[in-house]
Amino acid sequence: MSNHKLELVWEDERWKKNFADLAEWATDIFDKAVAFVIKEDFGFSTWKNKKIIINLAFSNDAHVQKLNAEFRGKDAPTNVLSFANIDDDAFCKLADVSDEVELGDIIVAWETLEKEAKEKGIELKNHFAHLLVHGILHLFGFDHMYDEEAEEMEAIEIILLKQFDINNPYEE
Repeated sequence: MSNHKLELVWEDERWKKNFADLAEWATDIFDKAVAFVIKEDFGFSTWKNKKIIINLAFSNDAHVQKLNAEFRGKDAPTNVLSFANIDDDAFCKLADVSDEVELGDIIVAWETLEKEAKEKGIELKNHFAHLLVHGILHLFGFDHMYDEEAEEMEAIEIILLKQFDINNPYEE
């Protein structure tokens, strides 16, 4: 058990109906992802003794589409959205002096998650794990706008998912 905290918000009851152990599963993924990023020192080694906090909303396509339109200019649902506090100029200064670091928010859409898992022929739980890891990495400032960034982010995702016996999601 870590010192970190994953705040859960249940916006759609289908999550609870379909995942009996979702809170524990998400917390385990969160703990291992945060520990890995800090241990591997991607610039966060000074956060070793800090409480890392992330807010995770179990939502749906309608809410995610609204957020996607408002904040990204894309009027369509997507599987996961991440809103990173690290993008704020004052964030790192505050993180240096605080005992707690609130990285930001992750919102996952139920319908899109379910549809993508079916299309890819993978377990819903495994696809959720991938989206959560992906979102957590975004909150730490990782991105995939350029090939080199994408390769680094995907490599980290593969390492983290392997800890849960989840196959490489980027293999055909």
